[in-house]
Amino acid sequence: MKCLCFIVLLAIVIAQSYVGVEAAPSDGFVSRNGVQFILNGKPFYANGFNAYWLAYEATDPTTRFKITNVFQNATSLGLTIARTWGFRDGAIYRALQTAPGSYDEQTFQGLDFVIAEAKRIGIKLIILLVNNWDDYGGKKQYVDWARSKGEVVSSNDDFYRNPVIKDFYKNHVKTVLNRVNTFTKVAYKDEPAIMAWQLMNEPRCGVDKSGKTLMDWINEMAPFVKSVDPNHLLSTGHEGFYGDSSPERKNSLNPVSANTVGADFIANHNIDAIDFASMHCGSDLWFQRLDQNSRLAFIKRWLEGHIEDAQNILKKPVILAEFGLGSDTPRYTLANRDGVFTTTYDIIYASAQKGGSAAGALFWEVISEGMSNFAGPSSIILSDKSSTVNIISEHARKMGLLGETTRK
Repeated sequence: MKCLCFIVLLAIVIAQSYVGVEAAPSDGFVSRNGVQFILNGKPFYANGFNAYWLAYEATDPTTRFKITNVFQNATSLGLTIARTWGFRDGAIYRALQTAPGSYDEQTFQGLDFVIAEAKRIGIKLIILLVNNWDDYGGKKQYVDWARSKGEVVSSNDDFYRNPVIKDFYKNHVKTVLNRVNTFTKVAYKDEPAIMAWQLMNEPRCGVDKSGKTLMDWINEMAPFVKSVDPNHLLSTGHEGFYGDSSPERKNSLNPVSANTVGADFIANHNIDAIDFASMHCGSDLWFQRLDQNSRLAFIKRWLEGHIEDAQNILKKPVILAEFGLGSDTPRYTLANRDGVFTTTYDIIYASAQKGGSAAGALFWEVISEGMSNFAGPSSIILSDKSSTVNIISEHARKMGLLGETTRK
């Protein structure tokens, strides 16, 4: 009996490890026309979520079912996009890039699986190429690598200026984009299941508050990414903080602390190689002490300002790539979280309904069942029958109907 149970278990593990090998019916690349995304000649809306952990869990074949569950639950609710990490740098468990130019093949196959499974189930991916923060390596790891090779660096923001570090980043871009998926046999740069790349998660450069250093880096790296991969859309990974190019917005919309981070929402997105604008709305992080009414008022001003600027100045789509309300926020209630989701979605829908620049919203964050080790204050399990999940599903339904109406 024990032997039979072991054989059955082994068969399940093997089956799970090969989920996603069969490709779904062919699907096109997401492109853009003015302020709208286009898929197979029709308008496309980015309704989705963040799940940074996908490649990490997919590195172990016995836990790949978690990726399958999340994608299946997402599509059952009408969600279309998952935003996830395409990096994990340094001497950490399940690192992707263990040293400059050195990659762990098992971890890379985890990312292969995520892409293959997204393709099979019908999810588009937005993949980030490095982190601003120290988590999972980030720009600090790149700077440490350079220092170990004798480079004179004084801060983590030398990531943007040091030529050796910039070459490390470019090599990572080439390695990831040219990677041939071991499941689908398709190079990432040729894979339609990938919607877009983002240069960095939440780029900031505090040592140069003028914004010039970060702007120079984007001006160099965005065309470089496009030279390697002209098929996919590209954005910055920006939080949406305004800079010196729009002083009125900077003074009226930015959290005060954001005025020193060297980012510029308008300038950083106003180049040809950047296809769409990115913003986040971390009202729970930026304004811990706001009451609910004040929080919702800020969200309205923040989103409507960026949507207006994407429409009239950038003339590109804008994605709200992170939003939510953490349970660790002072005076948190589920009703308050639902209020944040409802207000956010209503503003996105109002723009999309008019053919405006708001192309979708991705909440932070989704986890799968049984992932208590990854659970955070903002984690949502899509299979839960919570009021928040109902709001997510209803918004996806409305945006889907809007897309169908627009296509006629």
